[in-house]
Amino acid sequence: MNEGGGIVRWTIVVGGLLLDLLGTIWLLQGLNILAGSPMTGDPFWAVAGLVLIIGGTLMVALSLLRGSRA
Repeated sequence: MNEGGGIVRWTIVVGGLLLDLLGTIWLLQGLNILAGSPMTGDPFWAVAGLVLIIGGTLMVALSLLRGSRA
């Protein structure tokens, strides 16, 4: 694989990991585990966080799998 493709792949991996981190924060706030925000205790943020975690994990997994086949 050319170097440009590797940079794009790792950019997607980092983006997916950032989505996972943000999703984890939102999930914990929505579940009233992480306090200190207007989002605390609101189930919407728990669901939104879970969606971000799933999306971020899929981005990372697919990017790494696709890169290993090239």
